[in-house]
Amino acid sequence: MKWFRVLLMCCMLAPLAGCGYNAIQSSDEDVNAAWSEVLNQYQRRADLVPNLAATVKGYASHEERVLTEVASARARVGSVQVTPEMAKDPAALAAFDQRQGELSSALSRLMVVSERYPELKANEGFRDLRTQLEGTENRIAVARGRYIKTVQHYNVQIRQFPGVVIARIFGYQPRPNFSVANEAAISTAPTLDFSAQPTNANAAGQ
Repeated sequence: MKWFRVLLMCCMLAPLAGCGYNAIQSSDEDVNAAWSEVLNQYQRRADLVPNLAATVKGYASHEERVLTEVASARARVGSVQVTPEMAKDPAALAAFDQRQGELSSALSRLMVVSERYPELKANEGFRDLRTQLEGTENRIAVARGRYIKTVQHYNVQIRQFPGVVIARIFGYQPRPNFSVANEAAISTAPTLDFSAQPTNANAAGQ
């Protein structure tokens, strides 16, 4: 009778375990897809930087400091070795996020500088590049937001029953996530177009 109960319980749990495994596998694939989109959008931005910096330099060649910052930030982004395992390594993901944040800051400063040059702002090529950059920043924000949510969903699944048991059996590990002080902020892309210049920037340019 005891063995019959054990057998009955196993038969009842088998479908549940199967559904749980399928759900975890699906969530893991969603995380991988979301990560690929994050990488695609960041690469799209990196590809815009050389032409954008060259266009600004054509009208503001003496703005050497900010142009150097942009070039250096892009070089640091390019030096990060992107591998499929990066998204599973907390230290590697944090380093990647830091480098991308540095490039975001450098590009924002470059856009501030561009506001000082009416001829540059009127240049059709520059306007097109700036529009592409703004669109890419928006897509980055959306991709990051989706990645954060898919990782959160996956991590919850493998910590709850029956997922926690299935994850241990099949080796599914918690995924590190982007660190955000305010999660709502990820849905808003950085502002790249400024209608007024900071006082310090004016003083530095004089």
